[in-house]
Amino acid sequence: MSAQNTVRPNAESIAASVRAAQKGGGLPPVDKWDPPDMGEMDMVITREGTWIHEGTPITRAGLVRLFSTILRRDGDRYVLVTPVEKVGITVEDAPFVAVDMTVTGEGRDQALTFLTNVGDETTAGPDHPIRIVQGEGEEPSPYVHVRGGLEALIDRKSFYRMVDLGTDHEHEGENWFGLWSGGVFFPIIPSDALPD
Repeated sequence: MSAQNTVRPNAESIAASVRAAQKGGGLPPVDKWDPPDMGEMDMVITREGTWIHEGTPITRAGLVRLFSTILRRDGDRYVLVTPVEKVGITVEDAPFVAVDMTVTGEGRDQALTFLTNVGDETTAGPDHPIRIVQGEGEEPSPYVHVRGGLEALIDRKSFYRMVDLGTDHEHEGENWFGLWSGGVFFPIIPSDALPD
């Protein structure tokens, strides 16, 4: 990748491009767009899901939602992309936070649907897996796939609710504690590692 420069994007032109592309409703087809790379923008999405531009939090929910619809992951890089330009941004952890969860069904027929801080809904299953990352001596960090390689960090209250729904099940020849959603068992921790 060539050296990237810092650019000052024109938020109005980005918003206008996105609105024009969204005329049919739904999310813009960011995976089909291949505009010129304009470098990096001074925008950060914090672990808590706050969008910060040039050191100032973006407080307009509509603008955050708009930017979230044009977010794409290109390898290890996160970019805001329109039909006419692409700019890199910094994501501290996951770009979204799952702030609520609803449960339908029970056991293997259970479905867990997550609502993100930017208004996306995703039901965990084969196309939207849940994964748990846990370092030595650290609390687990649970994630759910939302769209296009973008994940949401599941907030603590939703994770505790998930744990309450957990069950033991054989996974890859071992007994695991985990949960069902969308016909898929998602392991959380080996059953023999559970605290008494």
